[in-house]
Amino acid sequence: MRISPDELVFWRYGPVVLNSTIVTTWALMLAMTLGAILVTRKLATEGKISRWQGFLEIVVTSIQGQIKGVGLDHPEKYIAFIGTLFLFIAVSNLATILPGYEPPTGSLSTTSALALCVFVAVPFFGIERQGLGGYLKSYLQPTVIMLPFNIISELSRTLALAVRLFGNMMSGAMIIAILLTITPLFFPIIMNLLGLLTGMVQAYIFSILATVYIAAATRTRGV
Repeated sequence: MRISPDELVFWRYGPVVLNSTIVTTWALMLAMTLGAILVTRKLATEGKISRWQGFLEIVVTSIQGQIKGVGLDHPEKYIAFIGTLFLFIAVSNLATILPGYEPPTGSLSTTSALALCVFVAVPFFGIERQGLGGYLKSYLQPTVIMLPFNIISELSRTLALAVRLFGNMMSGAMIIAILLTITPLFFPIIMNLLGLLTGMVQAYIFSILATVYIAAATRTRGV
């Protein structure tokens, strides 16, 4: 039983390693890119729309509603980043129904990369909204004494994002693997279904936390 898909190595040459995490990540990105092309190639602006376009509009509208509900006034500015985070994590977790598939979100390297994307996006959107000076002043709120604590908070929440997603996905995979060895087939199937629900919840939590952090960085506050 593997703790992480990083342990399954397909090819190695010196420091260069091609493992399961890399292969499945690129396969997912390719599948999602092709899917996006197929779904959006015949978009209609009026008249009857396809079922795929209707489903796509529901997804986009729902994500925009969540972003606006957190406090970001112009969700269209952030939906590309937040929506991509959510869809990648969700598809990655839902694909566990495929035999032999191990989600890349069960690897700390993947969850750390996603958390680092959020870590970079927060000051990017914050500086874009408030300017460099205004964003840096937010680290002095409510007083200058809070500067080191605000910096520690910025770093620790990035670590928490990575570890939370990794821990939940890894533990779920391990529980199912253990149940497969000690129980009949029926019970692990139920656990797999619960795992799919958990995967969607984790995708939602990760993306909504990223939205909250961006909203906090873009909110103009008086000194």
